[in-house]
This record gives sequence, C-alpha cells and structure tokens, in this order.
Amino acid sequence: MKIPKALQQKLHFRKEANALRKLPMPTSGIDFSSNDYLGFAKNEQIFDAIHQYLVENKIKVNGATGSRLISGNHNLYDIAEKYIAAFHQSEAALIFNSGYDANVGFFSAVPQRNDVILYDELCHASIRDGIQMSHAKSYKFQHNDYEDLEAKISKIQTPNSEFKTIYIVTESVFSMDGDSPNIETLVQLSEKFKALLVVDEAHALGVFGEKGEGVIQSQQLQNKVFARIMTFGKGLGCHGAAILGNADLIEYLVNFARSFIYTTGLSPHSVATILISYQNLLQSDELQKLKENITFFNQQKQLLGIKPLFVYSKSAIHSAILPGNDKVKNIAAQLQEKGFEVKAILAPTVPEGQERLRFCLHSYTTELEMKNVLTELNTLVFNL
Repeated sequence: MKIPKALQQKLHFRKEANALRKLPMPTSGIDFSSNDYLGFAKNEQIFDAIHQYLVENKIKVNGATGSRLISGNHNLYDIAEKYIAAFHQSEAALIFNSGYDANVGFFSAVPQRNDVILYDELCHASIRDGIQMSHAKSYKFQHNDYEDLEAKISKIQTPNSEFKTIYIVTESVFSMDGDSPNIETLVQLSEKFKALLVVDEAHALGVFGEKGEGVIQSQQLQNKVFARIMTFGKGLGCHGAAILGNADLIEYLVNFARSFIYTTGLSPHSVATILISYQNLLQSDELQKLKENITFFNQQKQLLGIKPLFVYSKSAIHSAILPGNDKVKNIAAQLQEKGFEVKAILAPTVPEGQERLRFCLHSYTTELEMKNVLTELNTLVFNL
C-alpha cells in the first residue's frame, strides 16, 4: 500500500534539499559522533557490576510488567531515585523512560493556562514539543540574549497582566552548539521577576562539576532552579532521564505527566544500569581525562588557525559551521573515509546557513586522534 501523496512530496522535498535522513550502520571509525562522553556505554566493569548487583539482590526479572502506577514500580526505582536526588542535592527525583519523555511530560503538564513560557530559541526539540502540548502561552528569546529575555518579561509582566506564572527555560549545554548560558544571570532575572527557572542538563551530566554533577551544581545554584532535567543517554552511557525538584513537583508529575503515567516502566536491569553508572561517577577518573581532552582540542583549534570556524565551547560538543548541506556532507564523507566518525548536522535540524560538523569528544579519545582530525579538517576546508 502506497503512502499518501502528501507524504511522498515531503520525502521528495527532503531529497531535493540533500537533507534526507537515513539510519547509519555501525562503523569502526574513530568516535567523534557519539554522546558516550565518558565511555560508560562500553565499560565492561560497569557491565559486570550491573550483573553482579542484580544477582546479589536476586533480581531476575526481564521487564517492569506495566506502568509504574499499576505494577511496574519495582524497588530499584525507589533506590535509584533517592540516590539521584542525594547526588544532585535535590529534594526529590523522578525517573522517566527517556529525556524526550521527561521534557514532553514536564512542559505539557506543569505550565498552566494563563502561564507563560519563555524559552531559548535553540532549545531541544523535546522541550519545544512539550511546550506545544501545553495550554500556556510561549515565546522564544534570542539565544543566550538576556536583554531580549528581560525585555520580553517586562512586556508580559504588566500591572494588568493575565499571566500567573512565568517559566524561563534553557539548557546548561546546548546540544548543537555546545555552548552554555550564563546561569547566574538567568537566576537573577528569575528572582527579579519572580519567575521559575527550568534547565535541561542533558549534555552537562558527567561533563561539568567535580564528579560530573552538571553546570548548576558546579556553580552552587541548585537551590535557585525550579526544575532540572537530567538525561542518562549521554554522560552516563545508558538510557532514561530524571526530573529534579521539590517533593510537591514530583507528586504533581506522577499525577499529571502523561508521558510518565501512560507507559511501561523501565526494566530492573535498565534502572540498575542508571544506579551503577551514577555510582561510577564518584570513583571514575574518566571525567578528568575528558576535561583534559576538551582543553587540548580547543588549543589545537587555535594552533591550526581554524578556531573561527567553531562555536565557542568548553563542553564535549564542538561544532564547525560550514554552511550548505552539500558542502558539509561532502567534508563529513571525506573525514569518514579517512577513518574519523564525524557527522554532518543538516538543515532543518539546524537553521539554513548554520549547517555544521559536530565533533563530540570523549575521555578515551587520544591527543593524536584529535590533532589528526583537526589537521584533516583544516586541509579539506581550505582546499575546497
């Protein structure tokens, strides 16, 4: 049975723009594309520790058996959520099946009619999708532009304003640019206007802080933020996410977040993986290796004279802006032929003219590998 003509046309337009997405096959190239920043996803010691934990606690169950509100709230959830809350110095935590589920669940349920959401224009699709499902009004502000944000709040918050609660939404590390906002400034604005600050820390967990706690805790601002979203598919190398906040917020989410309520829970093995990965943050030296590699990569960009190509970043994400889908796909293909697994990020994932190569750094990347990939990039860019 053929798909409808409208769908065929959309696929045709995507192909014409050289922007058609396809599922890639695994490769053996040097990893500059995965989010496994600390190497936890392939860490055999963590794998063995998870198995040992399950066996020692006589947990031999393959699935959760149902939603958490019916039959799937196994004991490991309580253990893991208490550990996560303590680790992040939060009153409470609630595990969701993925970062997408967490953001959709939060933003579709928490902001109410007559509330307003002000979100950074580069916020992740999962945040934007959740906002679209909300009954609140929403407006984007220019990326990391606090004057624009304040102007929009001032325009909204008038004496006769119908809006009840203002939510300011951002990410502590932006997934496509790798840059970070000034969280202190955002805290000051939220306090000035009595707004609630919500921060997605997906790409900060395992990267920032003494033990990978994230940007917010590294600046001791955890008590100034209404909610934090921690995603486990990046620095922790596993799956799932948690929303951090006070006990009342967590109780509300259990009752009203549809992406939490109407889905089967994670298996005991999945939750054990989250717990053991968190415990490894306290004893692993991978975080220090990652920080050293980030510093080295930035130094090499400067030495080769290609720093202007890149968005400023001190995170594990480094994006070289190379406008045009054809151009960036061509350079990515040549890097891959040389054995470097670097991916092109195309429009419409990023705006037209902002197409880029996205380099993800890891604790296990060698200095020689970083030097070689940047040298090759330099050659390709300036020989085209």
